[in-house]
Amino acid sequence: MPELIDHVDAIARCQQRALLWLEFHPHDDWRRYQFETDTMRDAVLAWFDENGFVWQPCGPFANPTNPQRYLGQICLDVPFDDSLPAYCTLRNYLEHADGSMRHASVRFNVMPLDFARRNAAHDAPGFWERYWDVL
Repeated sequence: MPELIDHVDAIARCQQRALLWLEFHPHDDWRRYQFETDTMRDAVLAWFDENGFVWQPCGPFANPTNPQRYLGQICLDVPFDDSLPAYCTLRNYLEHADGSMRHASVRFNVMPLDFARRNAAHDAPGFWERYWDVL
Protein backbone atom coordinates (compact mmCIF):
# COMPACT_ATOMS: atom_id res chain seq x y z
CA MET A 1 0.00 0.00 0.00
CA PRO A 2 1.34 3.47 -0.81
CA GLU A 3 2.58 5.52 2.10
CA LEU A 4 2.88 9.29 2.31
CA ILE A 5 6.39 10.11 3.52
CA ASP A 6 7.08 13.71 4.50
CA HIS A 7 10.33 15.42 3.64
CA VAL A 8 12.78 15.96 6.50
CA ASP A 9 12.49 19.75 6.18
CA ALA A 10 8.67 19.63 6.40
CA ILE A 11 8.88 17.55 9.59
CA ALA A 12 11.38 20.00 11.11
CA ARG A 13 9.06 22.92 10.31
CA CYS A 14 6.11 21.06 11.81
CA GLN A 15 8.04 20.32 15.01
CA GLN A 16 9.59 23.81 15.04
CA ARG A 17 13.07 22.49 15.88
CA ALA A 18 16.18 21.00 14.38
CA LEU A 19 15.60 17.40 13.37
CA LEU A 20 17.92 14.42 13.62
CA TRP A 21 17.78 12.06 10.67
CA LEU A 22 19.66 9.12 9.21
CA GLU A 23 20.59 7.97 5.75
CA PHE A 24 21.70 4.38 5.22
CA HIS A 25 22.98 3.96 1.70
CA PRO A 26 26.68 3.64 0.86
CA HIS A 27 28.23 6.94 -0.23
CA ASP A 28 29.29 5.69 -3.65
CA ASP A 29 26.46 3.29 -4.50
CA TRP A 30 23.20 5.08 -3.65
CA ARG A 31 21.66 4.66 -7.12
CA ARG A 32 21.44 0.87 -6.67
CA TYR A 33 20.70 0.92 -2.95
CA GLN A 34 17.65 -1.08 -1.80
CA PHE A 35 16.75 -0.18 1.77
CA GLU A 36 14.32 -3.09 1.99
CA THR A 37 17.22 -5.58 2.01
CA ASP A 38 19.77 -3.57 4.05
CA THR A 39 20.65 -5.65 7.11
CA MET A 40 22.55 -2.74 8.69
CA ARG A 41 19.46 -0.53 8.45
CA ASP A 42 17.37 -3.33 9.94
CA ALA A 43 19.85 -3.71 12.83
CA VAL A 44 19.88 0.05 13.55
CA LEU A 45 16.08 0.27 13.51
CA ALA A 46 15.83 -2.79 15.76
CA TRP A 47 18.23 -1.14 18.23
CA PHE A 48 16.09 2.02 18.18
CA ASP A 49 12.95 -0.01 18.87
CA GLU A 50 14.62 -2.04 21.63
CA ASN A 51 15.89 1.14 23.30
CA GLY A 52 12.68 3.17 23.05
CA PHE A 53 13.71 5.63 20.33
CA VAL A 54 10.76 6.85 18.28
CA TRP A 55 11.47 7.17 14.56
CA GLN A 56 9.57 7.62 11.32
CA PRO A 57 10.42 7.46 7.62
CA CYS A 58 11.32 10.79 6.03
CA GLY A 59 12.29 11.91 2.58
CA PRO A 60 15.33 14.04 1.83
CA PHE A 61 15.29 17.85 1.76
CA ALA A 62 12.49 18.73 -0.67
CA ASN A 63 13.56 19.99 -4.07
CA PRO A 64 10.69 20.06 -6.58
CA THR A 65 13.05 20.65 -9.50
CA ASN A 66 15.14 17.58 -8.62
CA PRO A 67 12.92 15.08 -6.81
CA GLN A 68 14.68 12.16 -5.13
CA ARG A 69 13.28 8.70 -4.47
CA TYR A 70 12.89 7.43 -0.91
CA LEU A 71 16.07 5.64 0.17
CA GLY A 72 15.01 4.45 3.62
CA GLN A 73 15.83 7.68 5.47
CA ILE A 74 14.37 8.09 8.94
CA CYS A 75 14.07 10.93 11.42
CA LEU A 76 14.20 10.55 15.17
CA ASP A 77 12.06 12.13 17.85
CA VAL A 78 15.06 13.21 19.92
CA PRO A 79 16.06 16.88 20.25
CA PHE A 80 19.53 17.84 19.02
CA ASP A 81 20.85 18.71 22.47
CA ASP A 82 23.97 17.13 23.97
CA SER A 83 22.77 17.94 27.48
CA LEU A 84 19.99 15.34 27.09
CA PRO A 85 20.79 11.74 28.07
CA ALA A 86 18.66 10.36 25.19
CA TYR A 87 20.63 12.36 22.63
CA CYS A 88 23.95 11.24 24.15
CA THR A 89 22.86 7.58 24.09
CA LEU A 90 21.84 7.90 20.45
CA ARG A 91 25.01 9.74 19.47
CA ASN A 92 27.21 7.24 21.28
CA TYR A 93 25.48 4.34 19.52
CA LEU A 94 25.92 5.91 16.08
CA GLU A 95 29.31 7.62 16.39
CA HIS A 96 32.78 6.97 17.74
CA ALA A 97 34.15 9.43 20.33
CA ASP A 98 35.90 11.37 17.53
CA GLY A 99 32.59 11.93 15.70
CA SER A 100 33.20 9.41 12.92
CA MET A 101 30.41 6.99 12.14
CA ARG A 102 30.52 3.46 13.55
CA HIS A 103 29.06 2.02 10.33
CA ALA A 104 30.23 3.17 6.90
CA SER A 105 26.75 3.03 5.34
CA VAL A 106 25.01 5.02 8.11
CA ARG A 107 25.06 8.81 8.18
CA PHE A 108 23.76 10.77 11.19
CA ASN A 109 22.48 14.20 10.14
CA VAL A 110 20.79 17.22 11.61
CA MET A 111 18.32 19.40 9.69
CA PRO A 112 18.62 22.89 11.25
CA LEU A 113 15.29 24.67 11.55
CA ASP A 114 16.58 27.77 9.75
CA PHE A 115 17.61 25.61 6.78
CA ALA A 116 14.24 23.78 6.83
CA ARG A 117 12.44 27.14 6.75
CA ARG A 118 13.92 27.82 3.31
CA ASN A 119 11.15 25.58 2.00
CA ALA A 120 8.33 27.15 4.02
CA ALA A 121 6.49 28.01 0.79
CA HIS A 122 6.00 24.27 0.28
CA ASP A 123 3.58 24.27 3.22
CA ALA A 124 1.08 26.50 1.42
CA PRO A 125 -2.13 24.70 0.48
CA GLY A 126 -1.91 23.36 -3.05
CA PHE A 127 1.82 24.00 -3.50
CA TRP A 128 2.67 20.49 -4.64
CA GLU A 129 -0.51 20.10 -6.67
CA ARG A 130 0.25 23.30 -8.56
CA TYR A 131 3.82 22.20 -9.14
CA TRP A 132 2.89 18.76 -10.48
CA ASP A 133 0.13 20.26 -12.67
CA VAL A 134 2.82 22.31 -14.46
CA LEU A 135 4.93 19.25 -15.33
